[in-house]
Amino acid sequence: MSNQNNKSRCVVDGIPSEPVGSVPRPLDLQNAMAAYTNGHLTAGELEIRFDEAVQETIERFEASGSEVISDGEQAKSSFATYPLEGLDNIASDGVVIPFVDGHSRQLPRLTKGPFRYAQYAGRYVQRAKKFATRPVKQAVISASAMSLLYPENGLTDYSRKEFTADLIREAVADIRSCFDSGACNVQIDFTEGRLAVKLDPTKQLLQQFIDLNNAVLSHFNEDERQRIGVHTCPGGDHDSTHSADVPYEDLIPMLLTINAGRFYMQMASEENPEKSLKLISEHLRPSQRIFVGVIDVVNEKVESVEEVRDRVLTAAQYIPLEQLGTTDDCGFSPFSDDVATSRDTAFAKISARVRGTRLAFEQLQKQL
Repeated sequence: MSNQNNKSRCVVDGIPSEPVGSVPRPLDLQNAMAAYTNGHLTAGELEIRFDEAVQETIERFEASGSEVISDGEQAKSSFATYPLEGLDNIASDGVVIPFVDGHSRQLPRLTKGPFRYAQYAGRYVQRAKKFATRPVKQAVISASAMSLLYPENGLTDYSRKEFTADLIREAVADIRSCFDSGACNVQIDFTEGRLAVKLDPTKQLLQQFIDLNNAVLSHFNEDERQRIGVHTCPGGDHDSTHSADVPYEDLIPMLLTINAGRFYMQMASEENPEKSLKLISEHLRPSQRIFVGVIDVVNEKVESVEEVRDRVLTAAQYIPLEQLGTTDDCGFSPFSDDVATSRDTAFAKISARVRGTRLAFEQLQKQL
């Protein structure tokens, strides 16, 4: 049932703990999405399946004790391509992103202008709020990731400058649609940040990405920017990554120049988290909150509550308590066909994050 008192702000007592976004889709939804693609299911029938999956996902999020939830991205084909579904000016042979286990993902390629989103993420908030009794956050794809759609050789009668202007406008509208639909905050997925350093060690590409995202954020006031976050990780698809070999210190200082109020940062899977946390503390601005990853989503082992507590306590040695939050390292299923992790495992990990974060806060309160 819907709740008319659904909060529009993610206000949490203690250390806030939020999901990054996706959880694995149920098998019957996977089958329904395939059937729709093959012409064996109508759009209306698929919408019913989406509603069922979102309702069950939200019920499990709320049962975990999560004070801020998401729809688990059940109705998205992927975290990156949802704005493109239905467009007639894209081809499938875009930029290829290789993962260390040998598989790859390929982005679409723009074939002609102008560039427009086919849909905005606010529609996912509207669906989630039909079932949620707690604040809903929404993830959106970054403008920098969408910038990779423009072909390297350019397009006739549609310059990169024109594309960039259209892209910024559409990315702003995407975020705005989430706020207008009642999202308590919006998370920009910037998983290409670390990858940019791998592709261009001079960091010029990373700076271009940051400048583009800051151009989007310049369209929001300071209060709104405090409700906008940036998520970074080295990828997390089929229990594999694309850029974990890039030293975190090559990203962190520049990442924190993005003019957002929240940063959701992979950390549980990091080889030397304290080194990274120390660097964060040196570049952290007073207006920023760091949601430290305390759940390793590419490891099938479910963390104990005590493991999560200890990761939070370590982070609290470097990040002021009033600027600290916790999250998962990445989404559990950023692409709809990623079933490497089961739903039960994902929600067990989410529950451990929530409980471990509360345990750490209680211990920290005793020390004050």
